Amino acid sequence: MMEYKGYIGHVEFDDDAEIFHGEVINPRDVITFQGKTVEEIKQAFRGSVEDYLEYCAKLGQLPEKPFTGKFMLRIPPDLHRKIYVAAKQSGESINAWIKEQLSHSVEHVC
Repeated sequence: MMEYKGYIGHVEFDDDAEIFHGEVINPRDVITFQGKTVEEIKQAFRGSVEDYLEYCAKLGQLPEKPFTGKFMLRIPPDLHRKIYVAAKQSGESINAWIKEQLSHSVEHVC
């Protein structure tokens, strides 16, 4: 993973084509890049982010921010109730309790 200006790039190597190709994974907009060496892929990643930001500026649009820290989640009412109870028993708000649970979960993945 690479990071530049808050944007995260994921890179894979295509053995058949002998090229690195990547995608900026944290906006909804599609931003891709490629290179033959590590240095080329790093430069291409930064260049693609800069191109994206310039393109948005030319259109007079704000670029999509990588993440706001907010997301909507739809869950069954019974699960909502269980989360509420668990948060109350822990002495936390639902938001704080879920944040803690998610933090523990992603530690095992990332």
